[in-house]
Amino acid sequence: MEITRIRMLRGPNLWSRHTALEAIVTCEVSERSIDAIPQFETKIRERFPQLGSMRRGGHTEVLSLAHALEHAALGLQAQAGCPVTFSRTVQTIDEGVYQVVVEYIEEVVGRMAFDFGFALIQATLNDAPFDLAAALSELEALYEDVRLGPSTGSIVDAAVQRNIPYRRMTEGSMVQFGWGSKQKRIQAAETSDTSAIAEAIAQDKELTKNLLAAAGVSVPIGEVVTNADDAWRAAQKIGGPIVLKPKDGNQGKGVVANIQTEEEVRAGFEVTQGFGRETIVERYLPGADYRLLVVGNRLSAAARREPAQVVGDGKHTVAELVEKENQNPLRGDGHATALTKIRFDDIALAHLASNGLTPQYVPKTGERVLLRNNANLSTGGTATDVTDDVHPDVAASAVAAAQMIGLDIAGVDILCESIYKPLEQQGGGIVEVNAAPGLRMHLKPSYGKGRPVGEDIINMMFPLGEDGRIPVVAVTGTNGKTTTVRLISHLLSETGLRVGMTGTDGVYINHRLIDTGDCSGPKSARNVLMHPDVDAAVLETARGGLLREGLGFDRCEVAVVTNIGEGDHLGLNYITSVEDLAILKRVIVQNVAPTGAAVLNAADPMVAKMGDKCSGRVIFFAQNQHHPVITAHRAKNKKVIFFDGTYIVASKGSRVMYRFPVSEIPLTQNGVLGFQIENAMAAIGAAWALGLDAEKIARGLNSFESTANAVPGRFNQFKHKGATVIADYGHNPDAMRALTSAVAAMKPKKSHVVISGAGDRRDEDIRDLTRVLGNAFDNVILYQDACQRGREDGEVLRLLQEGLVGTTKAKEVKEIHGEFKAIDTALSEVSEGDVCLILIDQVEESLAYLKEKVQP
Repeated sequence: MEITRIRMLRGPNLWSRHTALEAIVTCEVSERSIDAIPQFETKIRERFPQLGSMRRGGHTEVLSLAHALEHAALGLQAQAGCPVTFSRTVQTIDEGVYQVVVEYIEEVVGRMAFDFGFALIQATLNDAPFDLAAALSELEALYEDVRLGPSTGSIVDAAVQRNIPYRRMTEGSMVQFGWGSKQKRIQAAETSDTSAIAEAIAQDKELTKNLLAAAGVSVPIGEVVTNADDAWRAAQKIGGPIVLKPKDGNQGKGVVANIQTEEEVRAGFEVTQGFGRETIVERYLPGADYRLLVVGNRLSAAARREPAQVVGDGKHTVAELVEKENQNPLRGDGHATALTKIRFDDIALAHLASNGLTPQYVPKTGERVLLRNNANLSTGGTATDVTDDVHPDVAASAVAAAQMIGLDIAGVDILCESIYKPLEQQGGGIVEVNAAPGLRMHLKPSYGKGRPVGEDIINMMFPLGEDGRIPVVAVTGTNGKTTTVRLISHLLSETGLRVGMTGTDGVYINHRLIDTGDCSGPKSARNVLMHPDVDAAVLETARGGLLREGLGFDRCEVAVVTNIGEGDHLGLNYITSVEDLAILKRVIVQNVAPTGAAVLNAADPMVAKMGDKCSGRVIFFAQNQHHPVITAHRAKNKKVIFFDGTYIVASKGSRVMYRFPVSEIPLTQNGVLGFQIENAMAAIGAAWALGLDAEKIARGLNSFESTANAVPGRFNQFKHKGATVIADYGHNPDAMRALTSAVAAMKPKKSHVVISGAGDRRDEDIRDLTRVLGNAFDNVILYQDACQRGREDGEVLRLLQEGLVGTTKAKEVKEIHGEFKAIDTALSEVSEGDVCLILIDQVEESLAYLKEKVQP
């Protein structure tokens, strides 16, 4: 068994809506049925007992080693705690070659599980041991390390429930919600609306206290000191128990509470100095430690926190009890688990000593031994939910504190005897206000019920009714994609929207080119959706990116499919037929939002059939208003677009909604260019689906230019010596048919064509190009372009010549080496009234060359 290629599909794809790993796996003849391998299934289950059933198709299903690899990779992830359920193995047209698809949640975990699955298969075949425990342990550790923590995860889960798209921006906890100009970002419980100044204030505990006091919020008295003598002086001035804490501390680090003697104060001051030069000395407030979570302008949750502690059993020492408690599966390092392991550090030892205890002390059964004064979960504390017990005045004080600091999300720490009484009545107060507070004590408290604080944060960021989405239009097909993308973008821009557009010639943001080259893949789509200045996105979606990574978005509002034709890289990546190509390209239709629409070419049977897979509405278009698909759809009172010979008509059932005269759509050249009429109809359908009115659509259609500057390589026209010269990037037989029809409609005195062929097409596809052209043009100039894409010198020219054999019209045929030389030859031969079609390969360079050469 050999693995020849692995792809990580990061968006909806040919196989599913899941993120998935896709591998090409080749099996030898003896490996194509595991039933033919003695005791294979028994042996693999001995090594991986939790492996589920591999026979979804019943006992008669023939399973190869590729199928076994699929199930092993999925099963290992599932056993490691990843919530994965989807996998599939498909035999390709090549004998013994399979496509294996396995869902993943975290990419690196999915890849590791696949590698372990392969190792498991090899161990089974070789009767070698496989350390399942070690593999699962490594997978679990990696999954815990890379997956979102509980705080961020709860917010993401809430967003998913609200159908708000998200994208993880880093390996940490930074996440983007929404797209374009409607996006928001978080990092843990800190949002893109969280003020940096407010965060700085919260970090400065003395400034925080002064601001809260000015707002009338109860706070303990105290002062800032920089040496031990001043700390002791301040403690004497305050009188009674005090608290020492770093002025710029967080998570309870360096806090020493409930101390009073000079020795304790001086020792505590040294502890705080490990976290900053300045130390706050303030009155110790007796009572319980409460954390109130404020989200926006309301109290979201509250918890009573208790310091790290152990409970005696009369047998074990304090040190042993700590070690035993830290083995609790709910406790872990950092913030990934519900509880954090208890720190048995110098502060814990000092606290024990202050109570006359040592780590070797054996507490009586039921005896509680506190290990520190502060109750932070990050040092091993526990939490009990008290949200329903908070007095309204206490909640109001917490909200006022957060707003005084300027935080949209705040963790407000309160010390008081009882949370269900006003603070002033009991001498309680707010001791800290924290930015980016931890959420896990509210999500999964040690005692009491969890609170949906992730939902509260999402609802604050995106009020009900908002989902952070901008209109996304995905366009695919064989021909016409780029022109349709540009026309849709133009129509949207005319309404004042800032449009992000991707295509084969670059990425544009609000008319500004920000990236060049072929940008019709998912990476460019994601970049557009990340851009804060984008109000709507129009994304050309090519087959290559779909196969390589899947879609760059989870849903689109509109999917446009122009047509499906031959010659579009057939024979590559197991897309061997037009039917295969249609299945691939309908992925955008399958991922239309329920509120959205698919705009489909009714005249193309394979495109029209895609409507069955759309969860939203379907708008059909065709030049023939009497086409059966148009007629049937219209009879159901649904939306259609057709051409009546004078107007492009948009109709809902029998009711005509819009009517656009082609004489006012320059792109169609007064209705002469049939393929441009289809492109215009597709764009009108997308605009209609997005709710644009007739006046705005008409204005956009009229003002759209199809020049070399506006739509490079798409039927760009020049005048030269009284002849019409057309430059186009057409590169497949269907494009040739559309172009020859357009040239014929122009009624030339003599017709000329200049053509080469892309070497990465099949031989027959290259021959088909000239079969079409040879029957339509008087003069044919063949040229060999700069990049032969794996072909031998002269091989493409030979195939083009073979395609001309038996054609009826071509009277003159020339072979030229070099695109620019071919252009020069054609320009020298045209006369007034002629039409010359130049099928360019190097779009920018050839257009620039033509502009210099043509003469009015």
